[in-house]
Amino acid sequence: MKKLDAFESDILTTYEKGEFKSTSPSKTKPAKFKAAATATFIKDRRINIRLSSPDLMDIQARALEEGIPYQTFIASVLHKYAAGRLFERQSSLTTTRSTRTRVKAARAG
Repeated sequence: MKKLDAFESDILTTYEKGEFKSTSPSKTKPAKFKAAATATFIKDRRINIRLSSPDLMDIQARALEEGIPYQTFIASVLHKYAAGRLFERQSSLTTTRSTRTRVKAARAG
């Protein structure tokens, strides 16, 4: 067994004295957290939305990257936006709307 450094020795001594306190939730809190999570993700409303074919194809491709169904992906994006937690990141997709627009413009011009 390797020797303990000062920090590790201090932790071991504190543990052996019984001075550590559990930070895990009590037995009632997990049920409370589960109920809150369930209430947050209940899908009780249905909407219809029209998208352009290229937008839908891009959404489906991004959902495929994430490994989830595209409708779940759309719901997730909308949830993050509504909660103020949507942050744009670079995609590994090479074809984006701006790329398609530039290609069309180059072909037309």
